[in-house]
Amino acid sequence: MKALKTLLATTLLLSVAACGGTGAASTGDGAKKTVTVYTADGLADWYKTRFDAFTQKTGIKVQTVEAGSGEVVSRLQKEKSNPQADVVVTLPPFIQKADKDGLLQKYDVPGADHVKGLKGDDYVTVVDNYLCFIANAQAGTPKTFDDLLDPKFKGKLQYSTPGQAGDGTAVLLLLQHLLGKDGALDYLKKLEANNVGPSASTGKLQPKVSKGELLVANGDVQMNAASIANDKSAFSIFFPAAAGKRTTLALPYVMGLGVGAPNADGGKQLMEYLLSTDAQQTISQDAFGLPARDDVTPTDANFTSVRKVTDGVEVWQPDWTAVLSDLDADVAAYTKAVG
Repeated sequence: MKALKTLLATTLLLSVAACGGTGAASTGDGAKKTVTVYTADGLADWYKTRFDAFTQKTGIKVQTVEAGSGEVVSRLQKEKSNPQADVVVTLPPFIQKADKDGLLQKYDVPGADHVKGLKGDDYVTVVDNYLCFIANAQAGTPKTFDDLLDPKFKGKLQYSTPGQAGDGTAVLLLLQHLLGKDGALDYLKKLEANNVGPSASTGKLQPKVSKGELLVANGDVQMNAASIANDKSAFSIFFPAAAGKRTTLALPYVMGLGVGAPNADGGKQLMEYLLSTDAQQTISQDAFGLPARDDVTPTDANFTSVRKVTDGVEVWQPDWTAVLSDLDADVAAYTKAVG
């Protein structure tokens, strides 16, 4: 009888394991206890605290693969026949490219109705952010885009490459907005005399500016403010003006659920958690980002400092669908213009 009970119990256990559970951590499968996030760099400080809290809450571990915004999508494309990513976090227009290429699947994240920024059927903003530039103290304080053409910046200025990095693509888009497409190309052709050369990652420019190897580079407010505070980076954030007006563009971190995600249930749980009011409340405190939800207003010093640095700067919201449709042609024209 004891042997029969043991056999029945074993059979029942195997049946339950085969059916699985609703939570990724409840299946008993080690793979289901891990969520893989492919992400653009910049949010590591926020990820560390939030992922630890998520693991404590759910038992699901999170592993990240960081890369430039465009490289994140390139990796998804290469792995399309054997998907490895559960959650994808990158910048526009690369999130739209991932969606267009069928690399994301629909998931209506709870709380998405409180996101008034960028979102679509297959993606939603998780952290708000803005394009900016950074300058080493030796650069003085550049006021305008024309100031960056000064010969003193020759070999001391670099911006990440449009079409490869989200921040670099944003530079091209902002100049198109301010100067027109032809005017943007004319300006960037002139700027090439000072430009060090291509860079697929904006984040890698930060230490170079801090050390004085570069005097000016592009960046984004969240990443650069965090670097100043946490790494004691020796640079300041600025917004060069055109026609007497300082303008930037919204450059949010946007997340989506990867198509064919190995652990889709766990990915959904993580996305819901990252968009929860509890997690959103910590974005500025942990990483100098701004919450995507309109019902979350932090009161910490970091939130105040980010608001202060962007005070008086006009924010432009691109039509990212239109941007994506023209992107290949715009990048080709840019490549030809700068030689």
